[in-house]
Amino acid sequence: MTESATSTGAYLTQEAYDRLQDELKELEGPRRSEVVRRIEAARAEGDLKENGGYHAAREEQGKLELRIRQLTQLLDTAVIGDTPPPDDGVVEPGMVVTVELFGEEETFLLGSREIADGSIQVFSENSPLGAAINGLRVGDTTSYEAPNGKTIEVTVKDATPYTG
Repeated sequence: MTESATSTGAYLTQEAYDRLQDELKELEGPRRSEVVRRIEAARAEGDLKENGGYHAAREEQGKLELRIRQLTQLLDTAVIGDTPPPDDGVVEPGMVVTVELFGEEETFLLGSREIADGSIQVFSENSPLGAAINGLRVGDTTSYEAPNGKTIEVTVKDATPYTG
């Protein structure tokens, strides 16, 4: 990867980007049309105050539109990594990182939760921890300020490319 994901958007693999593009097309097309159809059908039933189907469809529409906005923003600003980052021990988006925090080791993927398959915890490169370790090498120690104002020391123990 040649540019830093922290300056523009979240790191995504090409596979994740394509999958999210497909999801967005589905949500903006058939799913949105189906929800609108259900709202219109429920509205035609009459009294909207007592119409559970109408309220459920409107709630689903709200969730659908939120996901569409999230995906649009993510895809518009994403940095696409065509290949995994090099296995050179440097922490960067797309790496599985092991750090030592409070005397215990924690392993996670640095990047967007959208690239992970759910089997690994994900920290954004824009999070306080992610921003603090991004660009460090195995063996480096740094500190960062947690949201509660406390200073936390962290040591990078390992960094390897995420293979999904």
